[in-house]
Amino acid sequence: MENRFLLNSLKIIAVLLIILLLSKISFVFNPLISVFNILVMPFMIAGFFYYILRPIVRYLVKRKMNKSLAILLIYFVLTGVITVLAIGVWPKLLNQLQNLVNNLPTLVDQFRNQIEGLQDNKLLSYFGTNETELSTRLSGYLGNGITAVTNYLSRSLSVVTNFIFVMSTVPFILYYFLKEGDKLSTKIAHITPRKYRKDSLEVLGEIDTALSGYIVGRVIITSLLALMMYIGFLLIHLPYALLLAALSLFFNLIPYIGQFIGAVPCLIVGFIDSPTKALWVLIVILIAQQIEGNLLAPNIYGRRLDIHPLTTIVLILSAGDVLGVIGILAAIPIYMTAKVIVVRIYRLFLSEKVEEFVD
Repeated sequence: MENRFLLNSLKIIAVLLIILLLSKISFVFNPLISVFNILVMPFMIAGFFYYILRPIVRYLVKRKMNKSLAILLIYFVLTGVITVLAIGVWPKLLNQLQNLVNNLPTLVDQFRNQIEGLQDNKLLSYFGTNETELSTRLSGYLGNGITAVTNYLSRSLSVVTNFIFVMSTVPFILYYFLKEGDKLSTKIAHITPRKYRKDSLEVLGEIDTALSGYIVGRVIITSLLALMMYIGFLLIHLPYALLLAALSLFFNLIPYIGQFIGAVPCLIVGFIDSPTKALWVLIVILIAQQIEGNLLAPNIYGRRLDIHPLTTIVLILSAGDVLGVIGILAAIPIYMTAKVIVVRIYRLFLSEKVEEFVD
């Protein structure tokens, strides 16, 4: 027993020493890290669209269409859709964004006026503050938030060129994903030892099914949710309806937390218009989210997304702190992939040992 403990301790020490030595020659790995950072974004985006477009490619191939021709046809249709959106939607969205940026000082003043216009002093007194103090405090929070967002957007302008370069490579990567993606599992399985080849194929199949169900389901759900919110915002005449719906579409790609983050700017804009309008905005959001949670998600996801909400929140917060926006969007797919691999490794190598130890 003591020999086993000593041997395990020496193994841990050896691993720690290797990590320490690698940290001393980090300059050797910096070029590799830079290459990885350049490649990770286009490959992530291409993988995202791969799972969205793959069902269409498979449908066309089943209809006896050549796969390369099917992919090119999809590209042609997507080009037409993007062109229509660029002509019909983008100018309106850009106009609303410019108006919002130009009217930010006025909106902050209107927000302060709405706070000061509240007459329910008894309610405000429960918070240990008077109306003026609450107005100043909340306006300060809003102003600081707007300043932070503006500064972030200003800094982001420096990466626009790099983003355009990344996006220009995505169609080429996506083409080969769609063309050769069905063969990838077999090629990876052939690398593994023959003894575990069957398990490798099963694991890759489970990962593929999990990622496909999650990505396609998430896109469908968030798109329908954003559409319902946009229609509701139009019905209540909410300013910047299209812009706010687009923001909600982006934030709702983040499970659980995204719904609350996306609702905040909508409620603020509604409150600036009037407290009653903010109430109507809240009603629209709640109705849309109830339809999404009780009707759309169960039928689209089914029981495929077996992740506890608390686990999701912890993953998103941790990944966001380490990797930023990329980490937030990739946290759940990475977790689902790792979960499938760990479960299979446990069944292959550890389950019998654990059962023997327990017995």
